[in-house]
Amino acid sequence: MNTFTIIFLIALIISYSIQFWLSGRQAAYVADHRAAVPEAFKNSVSLEAHQKAADYTVEKGRLGNIESIIGGIVLLLLTLGGGINLAFNYWSSLTASPLIAGVGAIATIFLLMAGADIPVSLYQTFVIEEKYGFNKSTLKQFIKDHVLQLALGAAIGLPLLALILWIMDSLGSLWWLWAWGIMMSFSLLMSWLFPTLIAPLFNKFTPMEEGSLKDRIQRLLARCGFNSQGIFIMDGSRRSRHGNAYFTGLGNNKRIVFYDNLVNSLDEEELEAVLAHELGHFKCKHVIKMLIATAVMSLIGFAILGWLINQQWFYAGLGVEHASNAAALLLFMLVSPVFTLFLQPVSAYFQRKFEFEADDFASANAQASKMISGLVKLYEENASTLTPDPLYSAFHYSHPPAAIRIAHLESKIQPA
Repeated sequence: MNTFTIIFLIALIISYSIQFWLSGRQAAYVADHRAAVPEAFKNSVSLEAHQKAADYTVEKGRLGNIESIIGGIVLLLLTLGGGINLAFNYWSSLTASPLIAGVGAIATIFLLMAGADIPVSLYQTFVIEEKYGFNKSTLKQFIKDHVLQLALGAAIGLPLLALILWIMDSLGSLWWLWAWGIMMSFSLLMSWLFPTLIAPLFNKFTPMEEGSLKDRIQRLLARCGFNSQGIFIMDGSRRSRHGNAYFTGLGNNKRIVFYDNLVNSLDEEELEAVLAHELGHFKCKHVIKMLIATAVMSLIGFAILGWLINQQWFYAGLGVEHASNAAALLLFMLVSPVFTLFLQPVSAYFQRKFEFEADDFASANAQASKMISGLVKLYEENASTLTPDPLYSAFHYSHPPAAIRIAHLESKIQPA
């Protein structure tokens, strides 16, 4: 144990203490406001639906706490408990190649972490989601999804990992700049390929049928100057009753996607308003801004790793006996979230700001009143709490709380 071990443990305790404190505030606040529907929603949300959302939120929060505890225990076992040492020693005994040993050890660690997440995921899907009427998946589908995710992770991730480790070993002190460039190029490529290559492996995407809804949407796209490769309905109902809409892809490979659940629950004017909101993110350049922010933070991260890789105390402080580039990369990926918790509310603030801007765009290009009614239906059908704790939501929520968002939209409605 060295000084960095103590710093790491203190940071871990502070990080988890903050998370559990905020989770406790959220549970207490939601429970305290369970008895009555907020005034702004009394005419649109039933007491039964409000209480269902409160109970659902509290149960998900409890499971989130258990997941955090499991994650913390796994992290300590892998680092100070010697798990990383075991993985690297095992793979080093199998091969004389540091590159193959590094890839194998890192893959083993992430496979173990994925395995530790499965019980929580099973409980979330087949107990909580089932209890509240959202789950439509089967155990067979659950297993198929996880196997496919694992296969994709191996097929895409292992070659990329090998390339990054080769760069670390071969390109000198500025390896981190090259690695950053490779990672950003890979991220852009995956964003471009996702709609047509990856997403269809998990869901069926059917072009929207001709009719009044498609005509309305195409008129909206024309007004907004948005070009896409098509409007698609996704079979989200195969796994869940939750609904959503989004656009995905980059450049000439953009797609507009509606969950079938959403199309079945909202009317055409509400769907138009929801899509106008999503287009607002595009027209306000939020996607580009987030890409730039991600690129800057990734560059800073790689630069820090480029310095840490030569610091023996970094390895020793986290329980790793033999320094290597692969071990440094793995340690950085595992422990950096402990030290960057303070960035979460900053990121959430800007994401909420973007949501307000997208709502403003939707209000200018569709009916704000329809955006409101569509959101209220989504809040009710997805059992989203209408009364989150203000501090918890400021820290965690990427979207403004329901009452604040609805009030903002109401201010955009022009008097008759």
